[in-house]
Amino acid sequence: MSSPLPSSPAASVLDLAPVVPVVVVDDLADAVPLAGALVAGGLPAIEVTLRTPVALDAIRAIAAEVPGAVVGAGTLLTAEQVTEVVAAGARFLVSPGWTDTLLDAMRGSGVPFLPGVSTTSEVVALLERGVREMKFFPAEAAGGTAYLKALAAPLPQARFCPTGGITPASAPQYLALPNVGCVGGSWMLPKDAVAGRDWGRVEALAREAAALSAGGTSR
Repeated sequence: MSSPLPSSPAASVLDLAPVVPVVVVDDLADAVPLAGALVAGGLPAIEVTLRTPVALDAIRAIAAEVPGAVVGAGTLLTAEQVTEVVAAGARFLVSPGWTDTLLDAMRGSGVPFLPGVSTTSEVVALLERGVREMKFFPAEAAGGTAYLKALAAPLPQARFCPTGGITPASAPQYLALPNVGCVGGSWMLPKDAVAGRDWGRVEALAREAAALSAGGTSR
């Protein structure tokens, strides 16, 4: 794992940790302790999705109050959202898909970004535009490890963060692929643990996720 995201816009989100937690914050009061537990467990890159009304405030709070956290914003759909999350302190950007307008906004933000793809044509189109790092989503539904393995030979320059349906059992299979830098997932944030604010359990699950590798053991 490299040090938390360097200042260079070219720094790679894919190399921070084997797993990027995908976080949905429903209660703003949970944002800081939840992120703190993830960081303490060894998962510094945290994707806060824009799926709730408090998501922007959660990004702002984590950026300001959780040392060591590299907070990013996910489920980006518009150029306006890109502007908002960067202003809130997001240090990387993730989208489920992309358009030229959204891609231009992410590229112009000055922070690393992972546009979402699920087809070979989308990957080729991004490579044509000079983008080599992408989110593969929804990973399991879009073909899983077999699909990514098939892309590795003809498109070796593309690197991915697969997200969607990945579990602790399947994560090592993804991490074993040469074109996968990390995976995204939410299994270290079980609903009952978050609802009960059991941050110790979240930290323990994060620690297990941080130890994952292609062989399923510590990296």
